[in-house]
Amino acid sequence: MAASDPTERFSSRVDNYVRYRPGYPLEIIDLLRHQCGLTGDSRVADIGYGTGIFTRLLLASGCRVFGVEPNAEMRRAGEEFLAGDPRFTSVGGSAEATTLPKGSVDLVAAAQAAHWFDREKARREFQRILQPGGWVVLLWNERRNGSTPFLEAYEQLLQTFGTDYGAVRHEHTTVAIDAFFSPFPFEARTFAMRQEVDYAALEGRLLSSSYTPQPGHPGYRPMLTELRRIFVACQSHGRVALEYDTRVFYGRLG
Repeated sequence: MAASDPTERFSSRVDNYVRYRPGYPLEIIDLLRHQCGLTGDSRVADIGYGTGIFTRLLLASGCRVFGVEPNAEMRRAGEEFLAGDPRFTSVGGSAEATTLPKGSVDLVAAAQAAHWFDREKARREFQRILQPGGWVVLLWNERRNGSTPFLEAYEQLLQTFGTDYGAVRHEHTTVAIDAFFSPFPFEARTFAMRQEVDYAALEGRLLSSSYTPQPGHPGYRPMLTELRRIFVACQSHGRVALEYDTRVFYGRLG
């Protein structure tokens, strides 16, 4: 596949993704239980499950999870991360073609992934695999770009060195929510999340992002030099904080 294919954007970033990506607030599971009827008997399709970060949270709730992931490297990492859980099945598929049977799941979830989907094709596929009355849940961790001096400087670093950051930055991830659910209603909730990191974890978190230069790119070394400068200027006791709003959108497609 071409490097521009969104399903391949993370192939060379898997190790950093596994080690340094943030998780998701536990309150999301309570939301799914109370608003979307999630139980230990539920069957959930986790679309674009990547390395299994959100999948593990779903499994902890007791439900059965089918993780669908088109990127082979990410899928292998997720399978290793979740190995041994009999309630988990890893599937080589995509949002547009999950390979799951018709009406086979009660809930479709996508964490930090739906902005890469072909919206119309994914919507049709979700309608196909969902039981009548089933739910779709889309969620993202969105960084609070200007909430602290560190996050303001980090945002500037991404704007300066990001290869296509302007096209995929956080505020663009949720702009198509209305169109995805329309004409059906949906609800939204926001939860606070915080990730405290030392320099090594900060660098790994940066390099896990699909829009940052990699080794060999002319911007790679200057970017890391600037990252070190920002960290030294903003750290407290050897750590800085990445603050997020976790935005959750949930509704039915019929």
